[in-house]
Amino acid sequence: MFVLVVGGGKVGYYLAKELIESGHEVALMEKDAARASHIADEIGSIVIAHDGCEGKYLGEAGCNRADVVAAVTGDDEDNLVICQMAKHHFDVPRTIARVNNPKNEALFRHLGVDELISPTRMILGSIEQDIPVHELLHLAALGEGELELIEAHLQAGSPAIGRAPRDLSIPEGCTLFAVIRDGVATPLRPDTVMLEGDKVIAIGKTECQDLLHDQLIGETVSADA
Repeated sequence: MFVLVVGGGKVGYYLAKELIESGHEVALMEKDAARASHIADEIGSIVIAHDGCEGKYLGEAGCNRADVVAAVTGDDEDNLVICQMAKHHFDVPRTIARVNNPKNEALFRHLGVDELISPTRMILGSIEQDIPVHELLHLAALGEGELELIEAHLQAGSPAIGRAPRDLSIPEGCTLFAVIRDGVATPLRPDTVMLEGDKVIAIGKTECQDLLHDQLIGETVSADA
């Protein structure tokens, strides 16, 4: 498999090294000439000292025959431009983009980037799992990003405690499908009574999450109340 990595920061450097060690063909683009030269001294002549945002240089790097283009620069706009050109001008089957600002994820998905890697969201998810929060925890985006895999930790005051899914007003476009209790995950049936401390796993559309929050966590109280 031929992978074109664009961005020679730490992420791109180590990604290229791992891919090479796994036996893949790799080209790495880095627009900073000094940085590109330094990387080339480490991993060889696969480094191309040009800007991956320019179609001419993407073509020279072999983008037209790449199986995957991974845009991992530190700039979200650059990563989006690179993936757009790879997908629409060079017909690359799979594009992967690093997204530093989670607010940009919807735009990336809307414009057809195949896979998003968000360091910010991954770190945030790890923090939220360790710190009790009275919010829904977003575990992952599914499909084209229209659905989210969501976890709700039922704490004291949750309107769902002592009730079953069939007793709740679950919004259309959302499904409760599993409960984690005492570290064990089991299917969540319509008559399963939910207990304090349960972690309920749901799949839902973005627009139904406020209503889901009200049913599982509790209504959000205004700071002015």
